[in-house]
Amino acid sequence: MNEIKLTKAQIRVLDVIQQSIRDEGRPPTRAEISDALGFRSINAAESHLRALERRGAIRLQGGASRGIQCLIPLDDDDQQEPGLPVIGKVAAGVPIDSVAHIEKTVPVRSELFSPAPDYLLRVQGDSMINIGIYDGDLLAVRKSETARHGDVVVARVNGEVTVKRLDRNPKGVRLLAENPDYDPIIITPDAEFFIEGHAVGVIRTAI
Repeated sequence: MNEIKLTKAQIRVLDVIQQSIRDEGRPPTRAEISDALGFRSINAAESHLRALERRGAIRLQGGASRGIQCLIPLDDDDQQEPGLPVIGKVAAGVPIDSVAHIEKTVPVRSELFSPAPDYLLRVQGDSMINIGIYDGDLLAVRKSETARHGDVVVARVNGEVTVKRLDRNPKGVRLLAENPDYDPIIITPDAEFFIEGHAVGVIRTAI
C-alpha cells in the first residue's frame, strides 16, 4: 500500500475532519474547519481540502457544505496508543497569539483526570506559579465555552490567549494571575473575550 505523505497543516485539517466524523457523525463545513484551526477565511480551508484530495486522503463532493469523504480509515480506539495532543504554547505571563498547532501526541491517559481533558497546552511564563503551574508545564484542558468564578481558564482576549483564574464580580470580569508580580487583566465592555476551556490538571515533565 502506498503511503500518503501529508504536510503538518494537512494533517491538522485531516484530524479536524476525522474528529468531526467521530464526535458528530458527519464531516465539518469549511467554516468549522477554519474556526477550529484559526484560519482567517474559508479559502484557506478549501485550499487544504483540495490538497488532501489530490493526495488521495479525502474525496470532495461538489455542491454540499459537508461534502467531504474521508478515505483514510479512522483510528481504532481499541488499537490506538492512548495519548493527548500537545497544542501550541499558551502564555501564563503575558498573553501571546494562540497557535493552533499540534506539536505531538504524548502517552497520557485522559481518564487520569476528572473531567477528562481534550488536549494539553504548553505553558510559557510564571504568572501562575503560586498554584503550581510553571513555565514549560503541560496544562490539561477541557474544552468549554463557559466557566465558573474561580476556575483556572484558557481565555482568549482580543485574539490572544492566556491562562488565568476567572474572577466574576458585580463590577465585571477579571483574569487574575497567581503571582503578585502580574496585574489583573480587566475585561472591558468592548473587549473580544471568550473562554476556550478550563484547566483540569497539570503535567510537570520535560516532554
